Amino acid sequence: MNSSEEENSSVPGKNYSLLAALRNRRSRRFGLGMQIDGGPLAHKSRFAPKPLSEKEEAALAFAACGITGYALADLCYAPGAGANIMAGLVGRTFAGGDAIHSVALAVTNDEATWLMKRPRDFSGDDLKELIEKARADEFTEIYQRSRVVLDKHRARTPSEPLFNINVNRWSAHAPGTTSFVPINDLTLLYINGLLNVLDETTGAFILDERAGFRPAGLGRFARSKGGHLEDDPAGGRVITTKHVELMVAEFVAVEQGMMLQNLALMTQAMGLGGFPSFANHETGWFDALGFRMQTMPASRYFGVNWLARSALRILGKDLPVSLPLALERDGALLLKPFCPPFFPTMRAAVEAVLELKFGAGGVFDGKNGIAPWKDSQRVCDGVPRISDVAFEATVAYCEYLWERYRRFPVHVGPFRTVLGFQAMHLDAEFYEKFYREDALSAAQREDFEKTRRGADMPR
Repeated sequence: MNSSEEENSSVPGKNYSLLAALRNRRSRRFGLGMQIDGGPLAHKSRFAPKPLSEKEEAALAFAACGITGYALADLCYAPGAGANIMAGLVGRTFAGGDAIHSVALAVTNDEATWLMKRPRDFSGDDLKELIEKARADEFTEIYQRSRVVLDKHRARTPSEPLFNINVNRWSAHAPGTTSFVPINDLTLLYINGLLNVLDETTGAFILDERAGFRPAGLGRFARSKGGHLEDDPAGGRVITTKHVELMVAEFVAVEQGMMLQNLALMTQAMGLGGFPSFANHETGWFDALGFRMQTMPASRYFGVNWLARSALRILGKDLPVSLPLALERDGALLLKPFCPPFFPTMRAAVEAVLELKFGAGGVFDGKNGIAPWKDSQRVCDGVPRISDVAFEATVAYCEYLWERYRRFPVHVGPFRTVLGFQAMHLDAEFYEKFYREDALSAAQREDFEKTRRGADMPR
């Protein structure tokens, strides 16, 4: 907090300008109670760790993933225009593909670990109430109502590589810090996108590069066989499964990047320290958060041919590979993929996506109470439904992948972590000891002064 007006505000960071936050945003890693053991910046804080307050965590959680209002969905809903790709009508603090909200957020500190609910985890009435509370800056109450306890302890990954990267080992899971861990959920965006990519307008044709570039279950839909998908490479619409899944993973990673930028800007506005931290391990954070894991032989995970698979087994090198499958607590599924075993078949999973969009209480129901239009029923009635051929092509593709690889997606797990964000109260003395005055803005120096006044007594 960087002004006397801010000190009197009940909302951390409220009166700090966006331009100032952009100009002064830095990764600031050294907090109260921390220690760097060696090298030219060796320093031991003489203060005790000071955890973030609930109000501070609430403001950061809202910046990361707060529900803010109604998505405008201002698109062309004429047949063939593609606007029926929308799968949500509620907005958060960062943009999300098709308003699906593919990124979930875990929060962990010395006291507990929580998962923040996403918009689709709330009823329509609850969403309306949360939106009103956001407009009234009631972030602490939103934080309390939006989180689910996962554990009464800090979630910890191993600190050594490759669970972490070496440069972050000194600060990982430091007492007094709060870690925010975005979790990328890929399957809903994947299936929702396929329903449009495999329709009559886009008409893409997908090949499986792991199987000699054979059609990925889509042969009967090829235009050369009388279908609607453009299988002539000269048409520019032939792509591979890896290409499709890379697009999905990158789209969701961009959403996560926006979440992390919001956290960085909010820590700056609040006068806190914070920095993006490595989380790009296939199982590290999922094990720490208590996900249900799926295990399969490496030969199946990597899709090797029968000869290589046989050789790996004979040599005893066909080692098990784990990937996250779901997050559940007290019998409730908090995060689950749109694939078996949570749906009996991939057809059922695709049907569930359609139900989410067009079923009773779905996005385009018109009676769900969360649509932004004055005449929501008229607009929703005018949204084209997914065609039968697009649905069947999507089912055929998804069933092909599942039957061949026994998972969905096939190149990565259904959930991924890439980066986290660690926030803390700064130790001003470290920065004043090692950094030139002109390397720090006036706002940053003021942050340090406030931190010094608010720090615990020296140990």
